[in-house]
Amino acid sequence: MDNRIQIDIVTGLPDLLGGFIEESIVGIARKKGIVELTVHNLRDFGVGKHRQIDDYPYGGGSGMVLMAEPIFRCLESIGVKPNTEGTDREEVIFLTPDGQRFDQKTANALTMKHRLVLIAGHYKGIDQRVRDYFVTKEISIGDYVLSGGELAAAVVVDAVCRLMPGVLGDSMSALSDSFQDDTLDAPAYTRPASFREMDVPEVLLSGDHRRIHDWRESMRMDKTRERRPDLLDL
Repeated sequence: MDNRIQIDIVTGLPDLLGGFIEESIVGIARKKGIVELTVHNLRDFGVGKHRQIDDYPYGGGSGMVLMAEPIFRCLESIGVKPNTEGTDREEVIFLTPDGQRFDQKTANALTMKHRLVLIAGHYKGIDQRVRDYFVTKEISIGDYVLSGGELAAAVVVDAVCRLMPGVLGDSMSALSDSFQDDTLDAPAYTRPASFREMDVPEVLLSGDHRRIHDWRESMRMDKTRERRPDLLDL
C-alpha cells in the first residue's frame, strides 16, 4: 500500500498557512515525500478584475459569504470530482462549526485516504452549492467559532501528518498519544531525574519495562477518569 498522501488546502488567505507548512511535523512529512501539500489561493480564481471571492448573503443578514464560482473553478482546476462521482480514496472536507467533531479516530481514518482536499471557509462560510456538489465530509475542531477555516485546516493536517508511517522518528510515538485508545496520555519526564526537589517517579528509573508499562496504564486511566470520564463510557 502507498504510504503517501496528497493534501490540498483551498483558502482566500494562503499567507496564514505559510509558516505552518514549512515547519515541524508537517515540514518533515513534506521533505520526506510522505505528504504532498499544496495551498491554493482562491483569489487566483476570483471573479472580475478585482478577483472577488465573497459577496453579501441572499435574504439579508450580516457578514459575507464565499462565492460558489471561485471555489468551483479552483476545485475543478485541481481535478476534484463532484461528490457523486468521487471515490473512497478521496475526501473533500469543509471546515465548519456545524460539522462532525474532529477526533483521533477521524484522524486515523483520514490517513487511509489517497487525497484530502480541505476547504477553508471565511466570514459567514461558503455558498451551500459548494457543499452540496463537492464536499464529502464536514469537520469541526470544537464548539467555538474562528474567523476562518485556515486554523482548523492546519489542525487536521497536523493530526493526519504525524500519523503517517515514516514521519515521526519513533514509529511507536503516535500510537501512545492521547485518544488513540480512548484514554489520555500518562505524565512524561526527562532529564534531570531531580529538579528543584521534584523527583521523577522511581518506577521510571527502575529499568523494569513491565512495571513502567503498568504504571503508565494506571496513570492514563486515572487521568482519563478525572478529566474525561466520558471517554470511558464509550
